[in-house]
Order: sequence, then structure tokens, then C-alpha cells
Amino acid sequence: MSATAAVHGMLTALFAAAAVYALRQAVLTRGCGWRGRGDSLLHTVMASAMAVMPWYGIGEGPSPGRTTFFFAAAALWFPLTAVLSLRGPRWDGLTRRSPHAVGMAAMAWMPVRHGGVTDAQTGDVITGVLTLCLLAYALRSLTRDMPALREAPGSAGFSTDLDGPYDHFWHGSTAMGTAIMLLMHH
Repeated sequence: MSATAAVHGMLTALFAAAAVYALRQAVLTRGCGWRGRGDSLLHTVMASAMAVMPWYGIGEGPSPGRTTFFFAAAALWFPLTAVLSLRGPRWDGLTRRSPHAVGMAAMAWMPVRHGGVTDAQTGDVITGVLTLCLLAYALRSLTRDMPALREAPGSAGFSTDLDGPYDHFWHGSTAMGTAIMLLMHH
């Protein structure tokens, strides 16, 4: 097995597992409301598309125009639902939801970038900004629960709520995988 095939296999496994986790969140989580279910379903679609993406060439797979439109609309979903939300301050909602919008924007950008629609200079800048944002979010998500994991059971800082760390793990892992996919040439 070549190194490229091994990386493709690992990314496929990561995104397939993330799709199952997001679908589970959409179906089984009580009290998350229509916005939470919409978020989870969009994450399921994104992770499913990312799971098969390494195995397609640039000209293969779904139409780049439809893919770009769908994920651009999905990228707008996150800030718009934050602004329209009646829960909490809107700025906080925008801040929490912006990494998800960046991930969807990266998905919208991939067919444009890899399809050669933009010039190299502009494409490199956009790809670089999206990649840096995704990597920063991945690092934050994957490390944010580490001090809590060192707390002893029964202490004030110890929590038995496992949804938080699992959510952070899956969101961070997906952001990291998306950053890798942005930089890969198919």
C-alpha cells in the first residue's frame, strides 16, 4: 500500500466515523431543537462527502457547481442562525458558530480551488487563510479538555459529562482532516 493510499484510508475512516457521530447527534440528542439538528445533519453531509473525496479525481464525482453552492449555503447557515437566535448574545453565538462556517466554506472552496477556477496567487491566499483557521480551531478543540482530564473523580473540577469532550474531539478531528484535505492535491 502506498503512503498516499494509507493517508486516504485514514481520512476516509476519520470522516466516516465523524459522519456516524454527527448523525447520532442529530437523531438521538434530545432538546437540541431544529438548529441543533440542522447543524448535525450538515456535519453528517460534510463528513460523508469528505469520506469519499480522497478517492475521486478533480473531474470526477458530483458537479463542482452544485457542491460549491450547497456548502456555501451551509457556511451561511451557521452565522445566520446565530444572528436569528433568541438565545444569548448574538456576538457569542457568532463566535461559537464561526469555526463550523469556516469548515463549510472550506468544503465550498475545494472544488473551486482544485478545479483551477481561480489564479494561483488568490487561490493560495484563500486556501492559506482557511487552513490556518481550521488548524487553530482543531488545536483549540483537541486540547481544551486536557486540564479537566487530569482532575480526580470527586474533585470540584471533575465532570462526568462526556458529551463535551467527545464533541470537542470530533469537531477538532474533523477540522484537522479538512485542513489536510484542503492542502492535498487529488
